[in-house]
Amino acid sequence: MIGIDVVSDTVCPWCYIGKRRLERALAARPNYRFQIGWRPFQLNPDLPAGGMERARYLALKFGGRDRAEQIYDRVREAGVGEAIAFDFEAIEAQPNTFDSHRLVRWAGEAGVQDALVEDIFQRYFLYGEDVGDHEVLLASAGRTGLDHARVADRLASGEDVDVVRQEEQTARRIGVTGVPCFIVAGKYAVSGAQEPAVLVNMFDLAMGEARGPAPVHAAEGAAGDD
Repeated sequence: MIGIDVVSDTVCPWCYIGKRRLERALAARPNYRFQIGWRPFQLNPDLPAGGMERARYLALKFGGRDRAEQIYDRVREAGVGEAIAFDFEAIEAQPNTFDSHRLVRWAGEAGVQDALVEDIFQRYFLYGEDVGDHEVLLASAGRTGLDHARVADRLASGEDVDVVRQEEQTARRIGVTGVPCFIVAGKYAVSGAQEPAVLVNMFDLAMGEARGPAPVHAAEGAAGDD
């Protein structure tokens, strides 16, 4: 079993692209067994709990929408290659993503983490939904099989606030400064939405170590002439 930790943020477009490339890498090694966990990282941890109006965010982050468009053009181009139709114009609010990371954690407990992450990415990047809003998160929870009432209670409480905060602090402490970051087998790490071949190489390294060195067999020598 190869463990893969994906450190990401739910509003990071390169994380969505990275997810697609990870999926292609996994498909390239069908005989390997993987255990994947999505780990929290907030790109904008200082945003207000209710988020921020998108235009204001773009002005603060990039100097305005025009500059942001130049940056997002590259993202769109990469998205086309992964069949992701980014619609940045549909996004009206820049959310605080902390509660979405709590939900991702709970989805992991239920074994539906990948589906939940995919649904949140789609809601934000394809339809412009505010994934910091609890109603949007509850819709994602329901769509992926989580109990609506139970998730509502957990979101309204302070459950796992300290745990998620500690996980994020751990990521920063071990040197994660940008996302996505893929950590394979707890020892091989690479940042960025890497091409599948890069990830496959890491899988092979991890699998080679798990199997250990090949046994050495002594060769039988031919009898010599006296």
